Amino acid sequence: MYKDKNLRSIAKGVSWRIFATATTVIIVYIFFGRLDLAIAAGVVESFVKILLYWVHERLWVQIKWGRKKVEPFNIWFTGLPLSGKTTLADAVFKELAKLDIPLERIDSKDVRELIPDIGFSREERNMHMYRIGHLIKTLQNNSISTVASFVSPYRESRKAIRDMVKNNCVVYVKADIETCKARDTKGKYEKAIRGEYKNFTGVNDIYEEPQHAEIVIDTDKESIEESVEVIVKYIKKRYVK
Repeated sequence: MYKDKNLRSIAKGVSWRIFATATTVIIVYIFFGRLDLAIAAGVVESFVKILLYWVHERLWVQIKWGRKKVEPFNIWFTGLPLSGKTTLADAVFKELAKLDIPLERIDSKDVRELIPDIGFSREERNMHMYRIGHLIKTLQNNSISTVASFVSPYRESRKAIRDMVKNNCVVYVKADIETCKARDTKGKYEKAIRGEYKNFTGVNDIYEEPQHAEIVIDTDKESIEESVEVIVKYIKKRYVK
């Protein structure tokens, strides 16, 4: 999370004293009618109270009472290709970023561009999910929450993620296969049907639906706005109180 530096506390003290000292000078002048006395009183008071304010601020930094640590969480979006995972995850990330918490966005496309030799067999995909789980775990060790979107078609790999990371929230982005095909402007489904793509989820490879997803979003029935509201409300209630 965030920790105020000494310089920030000093700056806050100085800005406050500018207003407070002006008030002191005015009050002293009104009561005594002497500008020199009013200015002297204001100067002395400023130095003393800036010091006291700094001491007071640093003492409160050490006091944990009244503070609650936001434990890092992971939102795991899973579903068929073109089900709407990335679009929804991007929208949720944008909304959660307003809470000013350490947060990172991880998407399958971005990771595969960094590691292009990852295969699509069951074994390779499970190994890939293990790497992603390790990445999320590392980020969580540094108090960083994550919003991740991956097809992750196999139950064993999703279970591995759940076992590896803390506060894992699975969002099953549900969509009919025909809806996914209709959204496919790049023709990936057609290429898979023609045999150009091997192990393509939903065509020549299986998608095992989550049995214990925390949230199920049906993109055939729910709008992006409605879905984001449901997810963000859940996260705020469970992890960002």
